[in-house]
Amino acid sequence: MFGTQWNWERFWTMTAILSLILAFMNLLPIPALDGGHVLFLLGEVVTGRKPSDKFMEYATMVGFILIVALMLYANGLDIIRGCN
Repeated sequence: MFGTQWNWERFWTMTAILSLILAFMNLLPIPALDGGHVLFLLGEVVTGRKPSDKFMEYATMVGFILIVALMLYANGLDIIRGCN
């Protein structure tokens, strides 16, 4: 990825790209991420009512399970493709 010689520009470019990818992923509207919290706040602004704490707890659990499932799926594909 970086070659045989150290290149500071390439290093900082890669760092910036990874940071942007992480920021984008964090803003996805999945309840366990910040984007999910923004989505619930927008819903609260539109309806004028705050979601119940029990609903928020279940939504966060479902979002967390979704994130873990996506990570397992992506890592599983990497392992399967690496074995071939």
